[in-house]
Amino acid sequence: MEKEACYYLGKITRTNGNKGGLSIFLDVDDPQEYQGLDAVFIEIKKQLIPYFIDEIKIHNSKNTALVYFEDVNDVEHAAQLSNCNLYLPLASLPKLEGNKFYFHEVVDFLLIDQQFGAIGKINQILEYPNQALFQTFYKEKEILIPINDLFIKKVDRTKKEILLDLPEGLIDVYIDDQNNA
Repeated sequence: MEKEACYYLGKITRTNGNKGGLSIFLDVDDPQEYQGLDAVFIEIKKQLIPYFIDEIKIHNSKNTALVYFEDVNDVEHAAQLSNCNLYLPLASLPKLEGNKFYFHEVVDFLLIDQQFGAIGKINQILEYPNQALFQTFYKEKEILIPINDLFIKKVDRTKKEILLDLPEGLIDVYIDDQNNA
């Protein structure tokens, strides 16, 4: 499996007990959705290796879980997997509808503001601790737009467009020649 065909699920944080248990952090909104997980890909030396799950116990409060993998039966083998990243195939993501979307699916969508009009295609999503941003370019000038449910009016997957209602002046900050001189 190629990494580009997968999404980041989380990380193995440490061993747990002496029978091969591992504590993992799940970088997801709802850990309970992964309660029935039967396999993951573990990144080992830049390769994604499939591992089948014997047992998984989700701990909601901290997005953590205790996992036992097939053929990992002792602390020594488990220790070799500590600090490895976990991945799942993109195809396993539940389909989102309406204005909900995965960041990877909207790259190259056209951003259109209700007042300004077409801004540009999404170049990439920039993820920062407090805010994710659409990065686009308008006449070769970078524009960063906060990804906020209040701004997103419609996601049209067929036309590959996102209709926005941005605060007045947000785009002007980036394209006003006086501010960029």
